Amino acid sequence: MNRKDYPGEIRLSTDGVELEGSLIIPEQAQGIVVFAHGSGSSRFSPRNRAVAQFLNEGGLATLLFDLLTADENEIDLRTRQLRFDIGLLSRRLIGAVDWLGEQERLRDFRIGLFGASTGAAAALIAAARRPETVAAVVSRGGRADLAGEDLPLVQAPTLLIVGSLDEAVIGMNRWAAGQMQIEPRLEIVRGASHLFEEPGTMDQVARLTRDWFVGYLVSEGNQ
Repeated sequence: MNRKDYPGEIRLSTDGVELEGSLIIPEQAQGIVVFAHGSGSSRFSPRNRAVAQFLNEGGLATLLFDLLTADENEIDLRTRQLRFDIGLLSRRLIGAVDWLGEQERLRDFRIGLFGASTGAAAALIAAARRPETVAAVVSRGGRADLAGEDLPLVQAPTLLIVGSLDEAVIGMNRWAAGQMQIEPRLEIVRGASHLFEEPGTMDQVARLTRDWFVGYLVSEGNQ
């Protein structure tokens, strides 16, 4: 495994607020994956961090950041409303994508978006609205259907990962795939529920995600 450079905890300004994030850049990285966490989660999500570590080991940089401020998160814990405010989440994710383009060290990196649950809708909307910037998308147990009218505008190659036991979300993802002009790949992980808590299922998610992003974010000469 290559030595890692750890910029560590960062703050980025977007949508009129400052959000906290965790940025890791492996040596020789060419691409970066931005994580949009799911309902009620944060940059400390153990599932997303496990996937991020796997991507780092595959030579990809990662940015995990909170889509909500600390105060907003407290409100959301009581009301559960902001986690479903897809417009808010997508604006902030788009802001993070734009922020990367302003960083001298990162501006030439190809960008991938990894979204979980409602974060997947934000990732697809960001891809639709930044088609020249977002090179690939992965959704884990995602509410892709909530991307709505932006679905036909997505140009980035998209991988939809759903657990075989998560029947409702399988249906939502199949519906969303049918709205898209591209042909997303739907990968169903056998024996997995919505949170992929069953033994070995998150490992499958991590491998699928790494292979997808390496294929689209890393140039052929450096794979």
